[in-house]
Amino acid sequence: MAKKSKTAFFCQNCGYQSPKYMGKCPSCQQWNTFEEELVMPDTVPAAWSQQKKEGANRSNKPRKIAEIESVNENRSDTGDAELNRVLGGGIMPGSVVLLGGEPGIGKSTLMLELALRLNTINVLYVSGEESAAQIKSRAERLKHQSESCYILTETQTQQIFAQIAELEPALLIVDSIQTLASNKLESAPGSVSQVRECTAELLQFAKESATPVFLIGHITKEGGLAGPKVLEHMVDTVLQFEGDRHMSYRILRTVKNRFGSTAELGIYEMMSVGLRQVSNPSEILISQRDGDLSGIALGATLEGNRPLIVEIQSLVSSAAYGTPQRSCTGFDARRLNMLLAVLEKRGGFRLSLSDVFLNVTGGLKIEDPAIDLAVCASVISSINDISISGKMAFAAEVGLGGEIRAVNKIENRIAEAEKLGFEAIYISKYAVKSLPEKKYKIKIKAIGKLEELIEQVFL
Repeated sequence: MAKKSKTAFFCQNCGYQSPKYMGKCPSCQQWNTFEEELVMPDTVPAAWSQQKKEGANRSNKPRKIAEIESVNENRSDTGDAELNRVLGGGIMPGSVVLLGGEPGIGKSTLMLELALRLNTINVLYVSGEESAAQIKSRAERLKHQSESCYILTETQTQQIFAQIAELEPALLIVDSIQTLASNKLESAPGSVSQVRECTAELLQFAKESATPVFLIGHITKEGGLAGPKVLEHMVDTVLQFEGDRHMSYRILRTVKNRFGSTAELGIYEMMSVGLRQVSNPSEILISQRDGDLSGIALGATLEGNRPLIVEIQSLVSSAAYGTPQRSCTGFDARRLNMLLAVLEKRGGFRLSLSDVFLNVTGGLKIEDPAIDLAVCASVISSINDISISGKMAFAAEVGLGGEIRAVNKIENRIAEAEKLGFEAIYISKYAVKSLPEKKYKIKIKAIGKLEELIEQVFL
């Protein structure tokens, strides 16, 4: 006699399981996220008994870490310098990479370009969202030709693995993980249990066959990856594709990476023929203008190990209403309020009755304190309506006492400014002693207090 299948309620945000419906999830504290799904009562006990049986027959024993042989990393080149950077140098064999991003941001385009670019190995592109004709149309628009890229439109994992066994691809791309379904479960595609089960099957395939797998994932309205939170823990690398759909530039960030740094980013430009790699992002982040304008300062920041020159724009005007406005884009609002208080206390500027608007151009979100000095210079420039030379950069942190503090990797910031043709860069005098003994073409202006910046730049 067949056992009856039972139902349970799963939180679609974190995967928490409950025997009854709950309005608020006790795990992630989200409201109205529970949905009813079918569960097989004998699935877990059978799997557990099988694991116990296999565990009893294993001969694995603990070994000293000194006795374990290290393995050299044999990474594969993707043909994309930006993607190589965020992955840590290339694709690791047997790795599982999850790529998330908003709808229409270019996730499928990025993965299809990768599949078409690797024309020396067999690549299987599995799509559960588009037809083969739609993918062919996009490939023609991208103007890439490949004889080793195979397209499969399928959502059942058992059918996908049957085609994998026949083709034996060297790289697998799945678009998207939320569209797949396993015959082992009766729940609908995209549910917590299906996403978890399909990811586990692909993860097992990747580790056993040493075949790298790329998964495209949807995101929620809050900006997080859709599905259970355990999904991000299961995979090796999590990439986030960001950008404004109304702007042409896209940023590929590393959220998690077991094989490299988590602070790297790649920059692309969306064009009619696909994504163009931006090898020198500092040039696109600095706006082109005919004349000198007040309220604009250039700061040297770091994203991972990559130095960038970003443009800070400020607008200070008299408050039209009783409470002055503080608005910023791409910069922490609380840190802006702190810097404005320092300018009022240490610099003597009356900002308590003024509206202050701050913008980081290019759509970047900067958390590096090294642009504090550029923010202060931009605000002072707008207050006095005095323009700052476009050949001048700033790289220092500003303390509450108005002191100019040193920042890390200052030599990389100076080198980037020098490469772009800047004539001078303002840094902390406490960072000069850490500079290597070499001659720079760019003038290094070392200052210790905010008052020195005002005297040297604006007086």
